Amino acid sequence: MATLRGAGEDAGRARYTYRLRVSSTARTALLAEWARCRWIWNECCARSKKAYEGGESCGPARLDKMLTVACASNEWLREGSSVPQQQTIRDFAKSRAKALKDIKARLPQRQRAGMPKSKKKNSADPSLNYTLRGFRLKDGRLHLAGGISLTVVWSRDLPGPPTSVRVYRDSLGHWYASFVVATTVEALPATGRAIGIDWGVRETATTTSDAYDLPHAQHGKNAAQRLARYQRMMARRRPKSGRPASKGYREAKRQTAKLHKKVARQRQDTGRKWAMRVVSDHDVLAVEDFRPKFLAKTTMARKAADAAIGATKAALIEMGRKHGRDVRLVHPAHTTMDCAQCGARTKHAPPLSERTYTCTACGAESPRDKNSARVMLVRAGLNPAGADRARAAGPPVHSQREPGIPSR
Repeated sequence: MATLRGAGEDAGRARYTYRLRVSSTARTALLAEWARCRWIWNECCARSKKAYEGGESCGPARLDKMLTVACASNEWLREGSSVPQQQTIRDFAKSRAKALKDIKARLPQRQRAGMPKSKKKNSADPSLNYTLRGFRLKDGRLHLAGGISLTVVWSRDLPGPPTSVRVYRDSLGHWYASFVVATTVEALPATGRAIGIDWGVRETATTTSDAYDLPHAQHGKNAAQRLARYQRMMARRRPKSGRPASKGYREAKRQTAKLHKKVARQRQDTGRKWAMRVVSDHDVLAVEDFRPKFLAKTTMARKAADAAIGATKAALIEMGRKHGRDVRLVHPAHTTMDCAQCGARTKHAPPLSERTYTCTACGAESPRDKNSARVMLVRAGLNPAGADRARAAGPPVHSQREPGIPSR
């Protein structure tokens, strides 16, 4: 499975993730390495908090000095590799810098990246980052600094030599290796077509073409009965405070995590297959830059989460970049109030129960979501009347959110 890196990172790189077969010896070594990195992270948290309260700086140089002093006086730290330990400090410094930047910008609390928190032994899953000098691939095996050798399940070939790797364990106890590889654009044949995409809850994606609408798959709803069964098993077998968990409780917890993982993969698979179909058949994509986070506080929270709008949107943008398509993100404000035909705007936002849009100026009638999808084409500078044969007009809009609504 390959995924592009997130916003703010180099878009010319992608992550290729593979399952690992880990022997008992390698597992012991990985957990020992993780224990050292976790201690370093928690020490950085403690020193950062003390420096913040005292009004002092706590940058990467100071944390590097802390690691040097700690390794000189602690043989246990010296037994591990310096590469993941240094990367732990780099990751902590990035996380702290982002949080301080949000605080300085006076963003609302709900929009801030929180300050780094300590990682507990029994709740944080291991994650180790290695740069190029900390790993190598030989005879199909992954060799990490410190003499750790892992078997990689090569489900596909890497497109190029990796520049870094992240070795981590998920909630089910499975180990994975995520390689960062430089990628090139795999251009697809031009089709001369454009499409507008509007996100929703009743249908995950409504487009200007009926053939590409994405219905709500309801993967979470289909698994709800089994999930409730496992959660009841956990509730009945929950151990008392201070007592170890029973085998039955651990098995019920594992089955719950396994079902959650299955639903997440189903949502991702549905979104990626639909995104590939849309990108293959269209040159220009006018996509609503919708952020579904606020839906978590509404009565539609469960259905919106099951729709996985954020994951589907990310898959669409990823596919568009990978294949050199023109992806234009459109600001979502007032898209349900504007008329795609004449551009008039209603005085009041229509209620959710009203599924047909009627323009008060020109009298045009159309399904509400279809009209919003056509509005995406208008705001992207395209012609909704001939969407199937529309050509691009203007430079592409990348993953950043537009500061305002384009003027007409």
